[in-house]
Amino acid sequence: MSRTIKDFVVIGFKGMAMGAADVVPGVSGGTIAFISGIYEELLTAISNVNLSLLKTLKSKGLKAAWTQLNGSFLLALFTGIFVSIVSLAKAIKWLLENEPVLLWSFFFGLVLASVIYIGRQIARWNVKAVLWVVFGAVLAFYITTLDPLVSENSSNLFLFIAGAIAICAMILPGISGAFILVLLGAYKPILAAVNNRDLTVIASVGAGAIVGLLSFSRILKWLFAHYKNYTLAALTGFIIGSLNKIWPWKETLTWRTNSHGVEVPLKQQSVSPFNFDGDHQLYLAIGFSLLGFALILILEKLAKKND
Repeated sequence: MSRTIKDFVVIGFKGMAMGAADVVPGVSGGTIAFISGIYEELLTAISNVNLSLLKTLKSKGLKAAWTQLNGSFLLALFTGIFVSIVSLAKAIKWLLENEPVLLWSFFFGLVLASVIYIGRQIARWNVKAVLWVVFGAVLAFYITTLDPLVSENSSNLFLFIAGAIAICAMILPGISGAFILVLLGAYKPILAAVNNRDLTVIASVGAGAIVGLLSFSRILKWLFAHYKNYTLAALTGFIIGSLNKIWPWKETLTWRTNSHGVEVPLKQQSVSPFNFDGDHQLYLAIGFSLLGFALILILEKLAKKND
């Protein structure tokens, strides 16, 4: 496919949208790729990183290998993702600390719309599909009730594993990579590392991300090829169950002291906004949820219009 510079700029902006999605525990970067029309190309390009690519590089040279990889597409896309993650990290950290209810309300609307979007992709609703939805929802809800697995003082090995797991969400429609990090308890340490330019932590997460991306792209491609309907059903259920984790109104049950000596929430449970002490932002929070919800629906309509 012959592309112009303008085409690659547009791909870069799509990458920035994916990065923005992945830096917050909300909508998946994979969903952005899905509704912007580049999902299958992304999956194929990542799967092209294999032994065949090395053989092409050895026998035909760098230009042929770059073409086989679809390297220009990946370069434009990942440049956009990187720029977005680095530029948004500090803003997201400030919002998490100062306007958590409004921020999580926006995330909640994003994820709720993602449930509807992924559910629409299920071609056949039958008993098995419903059972996979229920299984995914129960499993995800149970996970959201667990204590965080690690503190901010995470080992490089754990961050490598966290990066490998979370990056899978970038190519998995419906599940946010940042949300996976929240479940693992690795979100804030990694966010702090990006802000502080901690190269050791960034390298550990990055190495895990590369391993996870190359491995999972092949698994995902196989699942979608053989069990697409049930895979989408399980994902829909998982997103439904995960909504508990990003419910904006929380009651803190236990606290912990972070690396700066500041007490921060450890275990929380969802509560009604009417029972949330000191909350005066209910209508504003509902507005932000509707904004997040509408954003995904607008992107979906734009994608259909382009098709």
